[in-house]
Amino acid sequence: MKIAVLDDYQDAFRSLACFARLKDHDVVVFRDTEKDPGKLSARLKDADAVVLTQQRSPFPRAVIEKLPGLRLIAQTGGNTNHIDVAACTERGIVVAAAGASPPHSTAELAWGLVLASLRHIPHEVEQLKRGVWQTTVGTGLHGRTLGVYAFGRIGGCVARIGKAFGMRVLCWGREGSLANAREAGFEAAASREAFFESADVVSLHIPLKPETRGIIAAADLARMKPTALIVNTSRAGLIAEGALVEALGKGRPGYAAVDVYEEEPVIGGRHPLLAMPNAVCTPHLGYVERGNYEAYYGAVIDAILGFAAGRPVNVFNPEVLKRT
Repeated sequence: MKIAVLDDYQDAFRSLACFARLKDHDVVVFRDTEKDPGKLSARLKDADAVVLTQQRSPFPRAVIEKLPGLRLIAQTGGNTNHIDVAACTERGIVVAAAGASPPHSTAELAWGLVLASLRHIPHEVEQLKRGVWQTTVGTGLHGRTLGVYAFGRIGGCVARIGKAFGMRVLCWGREGSLANAREAGFEAAASREAFFESADVVSLHIPLKPETRGIIAAADLARMKPTALIVNTSRAGLIAEGALVEALGKGRPGYAAVDVYEEEPVIGGRHPLLAMPNAVCTPHLGYVERGNYEAYYGAVIDAILGFAAGRPVNVFNPEVLKRT
C-alpha cells in the first residue's frame, strides 16, 4: 500500500520502533501542514491510506471527493470530529480510529506549565543566559487552591498531583464530573462563581464539543485573582474568543499557561499570547511523548496491516464494510 503520513512535525513516525512493521509498504511522510483542500488532495492523490495525527488537519468532503484511490484513513486517538465520516462512508473509505490516549502525559505537561509559570522558569533561564542572576520571586503551591474544571481521566490525574503538592483541590464541572470528584475524595465548589474566585490555579480538562465551545466566559476570568493562573491543555475553543488575551491585559487572572490555540500550528510567532509577558506558551505538547507516540502509531499500524490483510480493526464506520 501507498501510505501518506500527515503533519509529522518532528519526523517522529519513522523513528518509532513500531515503524519497522510497515517495511513492506511505501510510506511518505509530510512534516508541514497543508490545509487548502485542493493542495492537500493533490499531495495525497496517489495514497491508498492516510495517517492522521489527532486533529492536526481537517479532512473534509472537499478533500475526500478528490481522492478516488483512497481506501483507508487511520486516525490516532478516537476523536474523528475533524473527518467527514459520512463522505468517507459514501465513497467506501474505512475510517479506523483507536481509543483515547493515556491521561498521564497531558497531566504531566499541565504541571510543567504550572511550575514554569509560577516560578518564572522560562524567564529566569533566559536571564541567566544573558548573565543576569535572579530577577523574579516565584509563587509556591503548598497551601494554595487548585481548581480542576472537569474531573475526568486527565483532570483526576491533575487533582491527585495537586494533593501531593499539599494544595487544596476544588472541582467544578457537570454533575457527573462533580460526583466522580466527590467519590474520589475531592471537594466540589459551592458554585461556579466560588470556583473561579477561590482558585489560585485553574486547570481546564473539558472536551471541546459544540456545547462546551466558549464555556469559559470573560466574566469567569474576571472573577479570578490578580495573582491567579489559568492553565489550558485541552482546547483553545473552550475559552470565549479573545477573552483570555483581554483578561490578561486587565490583570485578572494575572497569568496564563497554554498549550492549545484556535488555529494550529502557530507559525512565525503570530499569536497575541506569545507577546504577553504574563503568558507561558507551548506548541500543543500535551500528548507529544515517545511512549504515547508508540501507542498511538502502533494502533494506526495495527489498522493499516489489518486492512491490508482483509481484517480491518478499530473501524469507526463499520457500515462501510458491508459495501466492500
